[in-house]
This record gives sequence, structure tokens and C-alpha cells, in this order.
Amino acid sequence: MRPPQPRVVVLAGGVGGSKFTLGVRAALHRLGAPEATVVVNTGDDLWLSGVRLQPDVDSITYALAGVNDTVRGWGRAGDTERVNEELQAWGAGWPWFTLGDLDLGTHLARTGWLREGLTPTQVLGRMAQRWPLGIRMLPMTDSEVDTHVLLEDGRRLHFQEWWTRHRAQLTPRAFENPGITDAVPAPGVTDAIAAADVVLLAPSNPVVSIGPILAVPGIREALRATSARVVGVSPIIGGRVVRGMADVCLTAIGVETSAAAVARHYGARSADGVLDAWVLAEEDAASAAQVEEAGIHAVVRPLWMSDDDASAAIAEAALGA
Repeated sequence: MRPPQPRVVVLAGGVGGSKFTLGVRAALHRLGAPEATVVVNTGDDLWLSGVRLQPDVDSITYALAGVNDTVRGWGRAGDTERVNEELQAWGAGWPWFTLGDLDLGTHLARTGWLREGLTPTQVLGRMAQRWPLGIRMLPMTDSEVDTHVLLEDGRRLHFQEWWTRHRAQLTPRAFENPGITDAVPAPGVTDAIAAADVVLLAPSNPVVSIGPILAVPGIREALRATSARVVGVSPIIGGRVVRGMADVCLTAIGVETSAAAVARHYGARSADGVLDAWVLAEEDAASAAQVEEAGIHAVVRPLWMSDDDASAAIAEAALGA
């Protein structure tokens, strides 16, 4: 008799989260296991030109649907920008934030449904009907909790302006999600965590992708209370970030850019943190002892998500932890 297959929940955001989610889907398919539930960061959402954008939701949705632009790392493959050019001609939107035509179709559909009274959870459920995603997706919350960046000079910018316009070159002092203390987990999130056998923290930015998910009241508590094994995958390889600006974000909150430091940042469940195990790269094998000393089981594996097979192997290693 085949042993019961694991029920899996993934916390994810960003490009790293979308690649890892593809790997989880492939790994669970090989096991004949049920579809995973992916709780997606909505902390970098925003309103622009009257439409609601959900960058992480869309990145993961497009990746699962196989329609994402793998060259740019965001948006739809083969997209055009005629509407964006017209918006710029009117002086609308942000000239440094490109909206593709196909992508705008997604934003307009989402905004229309929100205006009709659907919640973000219901909107995401409707979006998932278009493509066979093979994953159940939930937003972290139905509340609007956009990420703001507080700069050393006292200015406050939306995260997308800090990252897309300024390429993270302005030194941040802190990151905030206004209103998040009054937010609640989206319907189904804490139930999925409670019923899971394994909860995986994707190799996403610990500060602005996973951080907002854990900051929603009730989610961290659900992770600490679940009987599931909580396993994180390091976004740091060889002491460096793989993609994006996680190093800048980590520095702003006083965390070293290293696999062991990020594991300690999440913390062991035995010491009021959220992790039972931590998967770190072969390049960081020497720091495995530090992870173990923090009360977190360390697993060393290759972590470069160079293709779908590599991503699936990483997911399998995380499940095996």
C-alpha cells in the first residue's frame, strides 16, 4: 500500500516564489500527491491609473499557466505596450513602470470584479478558472496592505517606486505595510496551514515577500500551532542573493546576507520562530552547523533553480526535510 501523500502549503512571492512553486507542482505530481495551496504575498500590490495591480499574484499565476515572460522575469510573454504608450502620452501612470497590453487585460478584469464587490480571494479563484494551474492559490489577506519604504532621508515611497524606478539604490531605513495590524488572513489560509503535513517557505525575499505574509495577524500563530513540518528554502547562495535586492532589504532590518542569518531571522519553532528545517545551498554547507545551533535542522542541497527539473529537485529536497 502506498503511504499517504503529503498535503503541502507554500508561502511565496516574487520571481523566486514563482519558480519554486513550479517545482513544487512538478514534485507533487511525481508523488501523486494532492495539489498544494500557495499563499501569495500581496504586500507589493498597488493602484495605478485606476486599476489594481497584484505583481506577485500575477507572476505566479502566469508562471503556472506557462504564459510568463521568462526573459524579463515579469509580465506576459509576447506582450505589447501600445496602451502603455498612450497612457504616457496622456501623462497618466508612471513613465518608469511599464504595463503590457495583455497584463492590463488582467488588471482591468481584476479591477472590474473588485468594483462589483468580489474579494481578492474570490477574484483569484475566478482568475484560476482560465488556466489549469495545478495549484490552489490564496492571497495572504483580502485587505489592502501595500508595502512602503522609509528612506534614510525621511521620504516614504511605495515599494514599486523604490524598486522599479530607483532600482533599490536609495538606502532604506525600514519597510512598512500600513494597516496590516488590522488585517486578517484570507479565507482558507489558516485552515490550510492547520491541515498541512508540510509548510514550505519559498526562497523569496525574506523581508518584502515572506515578511508581509508572516506579519498578517494569525498566520505566524498558525505556523507555530500546526502539526506540519515547517521547512524554509534559503534565498541566499554563497553569501549572495540570487536575484533582486534581498541583500539591501536584509541590511535595512539588521540581518546579514547569509543563509544562516536568514534562518536565524525566521527562527526555530522551538524558540518562538517558525522553522523546523532549513534547506541551504552546497556553497553554504560550512554554515549548516550555525543553523543547527539555532535549533533548526539543516539540509544541504544544490539550490540553483536553473530549469524546471532543478526547481522540482529543490522542492523534493524541501519535502524530504
